[in-house]
Amino acid sequence: MVTAVAGCGPAYTVVALIPALVAAVGLAAPAALLYGAVPMVGIALAFRHLGRLDVNSGATYSWVARTLHPALGFLCGWAVVVATTLFVIASTTPTGMATLALLDQDLAENHVLATTVGLGLFLLVAALAASGTRIAAGARVVAVSLQLALLLAVAVLALTRSTHAADFSFSWLGFGHFDGTGAFTAAALIVGSLYWGWDVTANLSEETRGGRGGSGLGGLIGLLVVAATLITLTVSANVLLGPDAVTSTDGAFLFQLGEAAWPGAGGTLLALAVPLSMVAVLETTLLQATRTLFAMGRDRTLPSFLGRVHPLRKTPATATLCVAALAVTTLTAIMLTDPGVGILEDALMGIGLLIAFYYALAGIAVTVAFRSVLRASLGNLILLGLWPLLGAAFNIWVFAASLRTLTGAQLTIGLGALAVGLLPLGIASVQGGRSYFRPRPLKPKEAADGEAYAGDALPAVGPADSRRDGLLSDF
Repeated sequence: MVTAVAGCGPAYTVVALIPALVAAVGLAAPAALLYGAVPMVGIALAFRHLGRLDVNSGATYSWVARTLHPALGFLCGWAVVVATTLFVIASTTPTGMATLALLDQDLAENHVLATTVGLGLFLLVAALAASGTRIAAGARVVAVSLQLALLLAVAVLALTRSTHAADFSFSWLGFGHFDGTGAFTAAALIVGSLYWGWDVTANLSEETRGGRGGSGLGGLIGLLVVAATLITLTVSANVLLGPDAVTSTDGAFLFQLGEAAWPGAGGTLLALAVPLSMVAVLETTLLQATRTLFAMGRDRTLPSFLGRVHPLRKTPATATLCVAALAVTTLTAIMLTDPGVGILEDALMGIGLLIAFYYALAGIAVTVAFRSVLRASLGNLILLGLWPLLGAAFNIWVFAASLRTLTGAQLTIGLGALAVGLLPLGIASVQGGRSYFRPRPLKPKEAADGEAYAGDALPAVGPADSRRDGLLSDF
């Protein structure tokens, strides 16, 4: 649950995207978050049930291959790797800026210094992730607990103050404040990015005790916690500051919300929550990238050295080193050639296409995998069929709508990155003899059988299905 919340980074997303959401729909922002969470829960249900069938650090990379087609599964894995790597690169400089802003706002505006500080924090995060899952999990608990406590404390204080800019109305949670379909579409595109990140739990299922059931349930609960936090904060901002103030103050509105709710201390405390959130997001995003690379290297759909595990730390150290080296090289090149952050902002927008792509396929995959039991009960029909398909339809719509709203550079980053994946896919497919391209179909009975022995001692690990490393675990 903590990992899922950390993956979404509520404090970071509040600063980065809530002002844009309020600018798009005004008082309807809480409704957009509420209704956007409904289809996303369908995707979380898909991850939960697919994770029970197939405990795999590649998650959608494996599930979609075994359910729909290996080529689609590979592209899902590629989309995850590219999206997470681009996010790490694009978020490192803002992390440095948020950290420097605690000391001096003028320092934060120095992009070279901010990038340098951000790189330092990222390398610490990478070292923490490579050191072992347990150590990183302890640090994550501290960061997420402080972040949520600060956000919720200020939100509650904001709602209980006697002076405010607007009176709360339940109409904010309805459709009445949406100004036409254009505003609703703009809100949906933003909400789709706000709720990304909880699915990192699926990539940690192999190295988590009870991961067959726990990883999916933790992701689902974490998503609900993030949705409740964001809705509460947005309502608090509408009440205490009004939508015009939220829009006009942009990234600084979180500080002003804290000051209005808790004069003298609230703004500083919320400013502290932002770098905590951003560091936690960097770490969980790195985990998602490296675990997916590990699974692809283990299957030899990418170079096999990516599937190596550190003999002592039991983490995919090679994959972690590769992602860290790429991030450092890219950011150094950007810093030396153009200290601006325009290309990084385009990258953040472009990865929305990749997220919608693999989320949509996951929603379809769970329905296909459980098609034989959909009519067994009303619960199966809703939780394994209709709700995940709603989530898939929502993400397909977000993908299509993004094609009309993104700039040429953003489309090039998103669609171009996905197209590049066809090259390694072609190389892997022509090699032949790989178990990944002859997958066993997922069967609902496997979930029951797997849960029956999930509590037993782990068996001795040996080569299976051309996978050399077996379980990735440090327990």
